[in-house]
Amino acid sequence: MKQKSHSGLKKRLKIRKSGSMRFDKSSRRHLLANKSKKQKRNFKGGLPVDSTKMKAIVGMLPGKIR
Repeated sequence: MKQKSHSGLKKRLKIRKSGSMRFDKSSRRHLLANKSKKQKRNFKGGLPVDSTKMKAIVGMLPGKIR
């Protein structure tokens, strides 16, 4: 039987053509008036997924990652 992808993880990750993944930092949706310019600037771009988490992620997203 076909394994289903983890739908919550699909929404949180961006998989690039090269196979690398990025996720967005938290705390950037609301209450931005209380945050410094530097904090808000650092939210841009997201963060790469750590290599220690890759095995777990590959298991949750079958067929998506080469």
